[in-house]
Amino acid sequence: MAFDGTWKVDRNENYEKFMEAMGIGMMKRKLGAHDNLKITIQQNGDKFNVKEASNFRNIEIEFTLGVNFEYSLADGTELSGAWTLEGNKLVGTFTRKDNGKVLKATREIVGDELVQTYVYEGVESKRFFKR
Repeated sequence: MAFDGTWKVDRNENYEKFMEAMGIGMMKRKLGAHDNLKITIQQNGDKFNVKEASNFRNIEIEFTLGVNFEYSLADGTELSGAWTLEGNKLVGTFTRKDNGKVLKATREIVGDELVQTYVYEGVESKRFFKR
């Protein structure tokens, strides 16, 4: 599928402001902006296996489209939610366990890049990945 492959972060837009809105402290924001994140995605029908490797952690997530699952961000924020497929976009809606606020995420292929967009409390950020 289109998302399959290994993607390395190339650049960010407004990522530090997004992390600030999420309540992440200044030191972790500075480190997070340079995490060298690499995402490996394997899709098999409506099942996904995603491996995230960065300077801070390596994790593997398996999920099925439309099925809620638990997830922790690199800063320890715990979320619950699901990914769905809307056209050729992966759309994630996640609720924070600590405050009940919603984090929206999308992943889409634009040209030769994977564009990951986050929206939290009205702050939008994008991360651009290359194969």
